[in-house]
Amino acid sequence: MDIYALGTLSSDGATPFPAVVRDGQVLPLALILPDAPADLGTVFADWQRYCPQIDAAMSSSPTIGWRPELEFTVHLPFMPGQLFGAGANYRRHVIDLIVAKGSGGAEQLSPEERLVWGTEFMDRRAATGLPFIWVGLHGAIAGSHDTLILPKDVSQPDWELELAVVIGKAARRVALADALDHVAGYTIANDVTARELVDRPDIPQMGMDWMRCKSAPGFNILGPYITPARFVADPQKLHIKLSLNGQVMQDEGTDDMIFGVARLIEFASAHTQLNPGDIIMTGSPSGNGIHHGRLLQDGDVMTGEILGLAGQQITPCKAER
Repeated sequence: MDIYALGTLSSDGATPFPAVVRDGQVLPLALILPDAPADLGTVFADWQRYCPQIDAAMSSSPTIGWRPELEFTVHLPFMPGQLFGAGANYRRHVIDLIVAKGSGGAEQLSPEERLVWGTEFMDRRAATGLPFIWVGLHGAIAGSHDTLILPKDVSQPDWELELAVVIGKAARRVALADALDHVAGYTIANDVTARELVDRPDIPQMGMDWMRCKSAPGFNILGPYITPARFVADPQKLHIKLSLNGQVMQDEGTDDMIFGVARLIEFASAHTQLNPGDIIMTGSPSGNGIHHGRLLQDGDVMTGEILGLAGQQITPCKAER
């Protein structure tokens, strides 16, 4: 069977619909499933039912009803039930942030000393630490082609392209060896962060302010498509690439994750209930704006892709007026 993905699209201003996307062509899901839901969220909320039906329909190689992808508008694939994000989960990314900002106890060190300190810190964390997972808000979620409005009171908006995991089977206290069996598919995420709002100097004892720095409208960008898990042999062998106005800024493999996808699912499910249709953003690799000394500005266009997954994010930026 040829690789396909699932997305939500519309044409000529009509109501968006769930569709199969394959080789630059779009086929409405309703043309291959007589009882197809009207939205993709319902499909992933009952993935154990719809996955074999879609696979069976695609195995028959449908030929009628396909139209070019360029004729459609791409929307947010679906609103996840819950959105989780893994923080500080790429080794080189965290070391870059420590060198740039001196956070985590390295504020008084020189950049060279911060590099040594950060490298030792990440080695210890990988060997003996635990994943860090935060909770995202629906109000921050946007589609991959939506315009990102840069808030007027944010001075350091930064990109964080990353792999996102769509849960397809309820997970509670899942063993590491079984974790990937609970994945429906994978998509692209861009977890935009206001760097200057990360810390709270007025109450440093409380740690990072995850709500303020990551929850502005449009800061959690998802899509464009969901690539079913059956087409991703190993989520730790994908490659993340983000370009800003055509210049490559992030270019890193998912093998640099400190805690892989299976470990994140194991950890999250040990502390909460994961349900079909939930999404976990798995952290961002090195190459963020704070590292390059170049943050997002009015008129910028971010292009993000993960080699091995379907589709590209094309996100224009516009300053809030």
